[in-house]
Amino acid sequence: MSVLPEKVSKAWDKKKVPIIFTTVDEDGVPNAIYATCVNKFNEDTIVIADNFFDKTRKNILAESKGSILFITDEDKAFQVKGAIEYHKEGDIFKDMKKWNPKQHPGHAAAVLKVEEVYSGSEKLL
Repeated sequence: MSVLPEKVSKAWDKKKVPIIFTTVDEDGVPNAIYATCVNKFNEDTIVIADNFFDKTRKNILAESKGSILFITDEDKAFQVKGAIEYHKEGDIFKDMKKWNPKQHPGHAAAVLKVEEVYSGSEKLL
């Protein structure tokens, strides 16, 4: 199991929102969205609340891999890539419901499992 390098974990705490969340459809066509309702569940799991997904949800359910791109308040960019899971119940879903704004539906928790991490072209993991 891969975890965020310490440098990236600390950078996550200084991220600007929105982040960019990208998935790929069955034909290899990418779909990128802005996401504001995101949280780090632990060092190997980043959660994006499914409040209004459409193509993104379809891609996840088709077993898409994905990436998250974020920038810090110091303008340093990081990209995290990995497999995506979709949780409509369980601990991760319950945790998402705690921090997702009450006015949003929070249909499910999209979970990006850390596999690769980059800062620009530099591979950190």
